[in-house]
Amino acid sequence: MPVETIDTLVVGAGQAGIALCEHLGKQGVPFLVLEKSRIAEAWRTSRWDALVTNGPVWHDRFPNMEFNGNAPDEFVGKDRVADYIEEYAAMVDAPVRTGVEVIKAERLPDRAGFRVETTNGVIEATRIVSATGAFQHPVIPPIVPADAPVTQIHSADYRNPDQLDAGAVMVVGAGSSGAQIADELNRAGRKVFLSVGPHDRPPRRYRGRDFVWWLGVLGLWDLAAQEPGTEHVTISVSGAYGGRTMDFRRLAKEGVTLLGRTTAYADGTLSFAGDVKTNIDAGDANYLGMLDAADAYASAMGLDLPPEPEAREMYPDPDSLTNPIDRIDFAKENITTIIWATGYKQDFGWLKVDAFDDKGAPIHQRGVSKEPGVYFLGLPWQSRRGSTFLWGVWHDAKFVADQIGIQRAYADYRGAAEIVRPAAE
Repeated sequence: MPVETIDTLVVGAGQAGIALCEHLGKQGVPFLVLEKSRIAEAWRTSRWDALVTNGPVWHDRFPNMEFNGNAPDEFVGKDRVADYIEEYAAMVDAPVRTGVEVIKAERLPDRAGFRVETTNGVIEATRIVSATGAFQHPVIPPIVPADAPVTQIHSADYRNPDQLDAGAVMVVGAGSSGAQIADELNRAGRKVFLSVGPHDRPPRRYRGRDFVWWLGVLGLWDLAAQEPGTEHVTISVSGAYGGRTMDFRRLAKEGVTLLGRTTAYADGTLSFAGDVKTNIDAGDANYLGMLDAADAYASAMGLDLPPEPEAREMYPDPDSLTNPIDRIDFAKENITTIIWATGYKQDFGWLKVDAFDDKGAPIHQRGVSKEPGVYFLGLPWQSRRGSTFLWGVWHDAKFVADQIGIQRAYADYRGAAEIVRPAAE
């Protein structure tokens, strides 16, 4: 088969890859996007049925296309997000080739560029952009053995309460996914145990404005890096049920049993660290700190936003906080399912270049790799806190496309020594 050639090959047609299409097109870069499944596949098949966006669509969108047919303050479902990304791909005339998986990419031995093996043949590209996203492979900690008398699934495989065996459910992880799934299961009448680790929990709305607005005016979306020691602190926020502040004391009042971090398993019993109250209190401090910052900003800017003193009222501590539980017997509590809402890992095994640290993480500056001709897009905190959101990845994509344009311009330069002058007559 003849070898196909292209200037820039983009791997992945999720929100990152599709966002890049517009900017590469404006730069006049010849490029192609390969996607092993469908455009925005992860939104369709790696999310639970009732998932909605964590932010309202006036904010969580690409800057130059609104969610047509949806109210600005609406939290839309996962399929609507996938449709939106497909609509955007059509709007920017994205050259996406679906159903093609990249198997391996490595440098050409005798000239600039890369040889890329795919399930549809070989492509040679001058540049490669890995836009495979932040959520590639679900991670389940090796705590409970596979032969334990309980079904174990990752939150990526959870769809709805009806798919689970009858009985109680243990949810491990209290970021946005774990907290929302625990809430949904509890509302469905299941007995739910929730293992809570360190987390932030912003107010859903305060003084008439959504928290995404407050993060914006306070400059918190543009934080360039996490504070030291907060790398494993998740954010617990939800757009479900019209959007409510995720309050773990409220969940406990409604029947959810709160537990500390999951630490060990033996003989049908799961053990927990004695940190549940510490973690809940730290989340409360984050919540109250946001209210303080919002109040200070509103005062300094003279904003006519209604005070909301009731936002500082707290539910009383439930028994699971005042008398922390250090272990749970699965049989005694009739726990039949564990849902691990414990995050994802990235996999760049297909990219055979010297662009990674000893843990396999990309070495880059705002997506520009240490390896010439290699770029990354869609990484958490790629340039700022908002990099994994639609609007954030759009801005990261513009930067990456601009850098590709700059490198192409340098490559086109011909110095005096390279100019072939006509022979004298």
